[in-house]
Amino acid sequence: MTGTFTHEFGPARRKFLKQSAAIGGGLTVGFSFPGAFAQKADGAVEINAWVVIRPDDAIIIRYARSEMGQGSMTSAPMLVAEELECDWTRVKIEYASANASVKRKRAWGDMAAVGSRTIRNSQEYLRRAGATAREMLIAAAAQQWGVPASECSASSSFITHGPSKRKVSFGKVADAAARLEPPKDVKLKDPKDWKLIGKSVKRIDIPDTVMGRQRYGIDAQLPGMVYAAIAQCPVFGGKVKSVDASKIQNRRGIIKVIPLETYVAVIADNWWRAKEALRDVAIEWDTAGNSGVSSASIMEFLRAGLTQQEGLAFARREGDVDQAFGAAAKVLEAEYFTPYLAHATMEPMGCLALVKDGKVDVWTSTQSVEASLATAAATAGVPLENVEVHRVQLGGGFGRRGGGQDFVRQGVAIAKAMEGTPVKMLWTREEDMQHDFYRPASLIRMKAGLDASGNPVAWYSRVSAPSIVATLLKLPLKDGIDPQAVASYADQPYSIPNVRIEYAQRNPHVPVGFWRTVGHSQNPYMRECFVDELASAAGKDPYEYRLALLGKAPKELGVLEATARAAGWGKPLRAGVHRGIAVTEAYGSYTSAVAEVSVDDKGALTIHRLVLGIDCGYVVNPDNVIAQMQGSAVFALTALIWGEITIKDGRVEQSNFHDYRLMQLREMPAVEVVMAPSGGFWGGVGEPGQASILPAVCNAIYAATGKRIRSLPLKNHGLTLA
Repeated sequence: MTGTFTHEFGPARRKFLKQSAAIGGGLTVGFSFPGAFAQKADGAVEINAWVVIRPDDAIIIRYARSEMGQGSMTSAPMLVAEELECDWTRVKIEYASANASVKRKRAWGDMAAVGSRTIRNSQEYLRRAGATAREMLIAAAAQQWGVPASECSASSSFITHGPSKRKVSFGKVADAAARLEPPKDVKLKDPKDWKLIGKSVKRIDIPDTVMGRQRYGIDAQLPGMVYAAIAQCPVFGGKVKSVDASKIQNRRGIIKVIPLETYVAVIADNWWRAKEALRDVAIEWDTAGNSGVSSASIMEFLRAGLTQQEGLAFARREGDVDQAFGAAAKVLEAEYFTPYLAHATMEPMGCLALVKDGKVDVWTSTQSVEASLATAAATAGVPLENVEVHRVQLGGGFGRRGGGQDFVRQGVAIAKAMEGTPVKMLWTREEDMQHDFYRPASLIRMKAGLDASGNPVAWYSRVSAPSIVATLLKLPLKDGIDPQAVASYADQPYSIPNVRIEYAQRNPHVPVGFWRTVGHSQNPYMRECFVDELASAAGKDPYEYRLALLGKAPKELGVLEATARAAGWGKPLRAGVHRGIAVTEAYGSYTSAVAEVSVDDKGALTIHRLVLGIDCGYVVNPDNVIAQMQGSAVFALTALIWGEITIKDGRVEQSNFHDYRLMQLREMPAVEVVMAPSGGFWGGVGEPGQASILPAVCNAIYAATGKRIRSLPLKNHGLTLA
């Protein structure tokens, strides 16, 4: 997921983007760590933007991104601590302030937790931050002793002078270290010397989460706070035409009704009263001509993209595809479809905001605190430095709380209308389900030519799908291609000499956004199922077939072999149980999956076992990698079996968890995770895990039933979860 801002923030947004130097780029290798602030009241000293040390030797490591259950609030500080050579048991982790980041010229770089890039995009400068602080502490101790720094070393929060064996703790020299000029260059550890990276460490957020002490955006409270419930135009793109609030004018607790362009807010002394009163507000909507749109009409629109002649974009062109098809011994063709999906975060969208005296304070669950800050500033019409977005944990994100920022825009707009009074705006579950930025629907036509031995000599794909980049981010598409729409096609790893991948951009009125794993949540399902179709047509084992095609893709080959070996591929299974397999690269990591399933004669599906493999290069916290892969399985299986957002009369039909089902704990199969880190690179973890699961299960269903699943969800094929 690249980019986190929409186009509609106006001058404030442009100023912010200019100031932040292309959000999402992170920091460069030559980044210079800012000098320390003044000593804090408790005697804590800032060595650099990431490291603060107290006189009692407590180490505070700042975390710039968001924590939503992905665990990087533990893993990212581990990178700093590794190079700092501190005692991990003395580490405390705190959020970095977005307001301070503005004032310090983005001292913490990219603060967005999106696209599985927290570790892979920031690992180098986080390690450098720790190494820089370490060298400054060593230099301060050496000066105190009057010895060369080269004779000193750091370990477990102490500096030791080798020849004399003298020791001093970090806390005793922190103040002196903070006054030193940071070294221009530091040497990072060789991976073989890591002490913390690569070890399973308990996540800092888990105790508060399981004990119910965790505070999310929805939990924020302020004295004198009032509450807002909103109703948005149920048809996407529509606006408020007229409002009649006469029925609730004298109702107890009702403070104000605020009609805004695309929604109406009711303010009350508690949220339930606001929500209930909203039902009695008569709102007439201008649906902008979209009230006749349906899932069927959207499918027709997408299907037209498969025959579209003008405006096509080419994501990949190699060899002579047409000639290769003409000479092929066998040609296979298939169409695959995946529907819109909602994020369905357990915490619905909300925002507590206070606009007062030209300043704005916001409490909200956000994946991109910088985007939230920029949105709040633009909405309130104040400078960026006049906004503080107070950091809280997220009750789920999955991409929903990153790019759109509609909830912040709404919350601040309502608070501005109630200036001086803190307003807590909260969506109902129905608003949340029906006003998402959905995972795009996608219709793909695939065609492959096989030679006499069954080897693919030509591959053609036409992707007809909306563009997240063009519609949500309002950014131009390079060469007409949305990278997410063609993900895993443009970069497919198989050795096929003739390849053509085409993209037909089709944007219905349904808003789309980044959904966990984005294009890799759907395209690998289609690609890898079609590869299985080729293997079947060639009369070959699907695992062996892939092996033969991955000679130029050693990472995919390695994780495929490791996963198949762990799953016992080729070994007999008990009667009625069948296997499926898939492999995919996503977010800089390489994943594979093997599924074991059975299907009875009534269509009841049992998923007995999932074996998930990942090569993310280096592993920071193994236990967290396992948790993320298991979480990916929950998300993927939910989408596979039930996930579907449908449109009728221009609006979403689903409204809550009764008609948009989620996987339950008792329904989960056994999930085994195979970590096969090959080293030498840093891949993502939070999103890649999903990529190979759907095709592995669908390929196993084919092995069990002889039925190809070319569209999702499974519930539409008469299959139910046993």
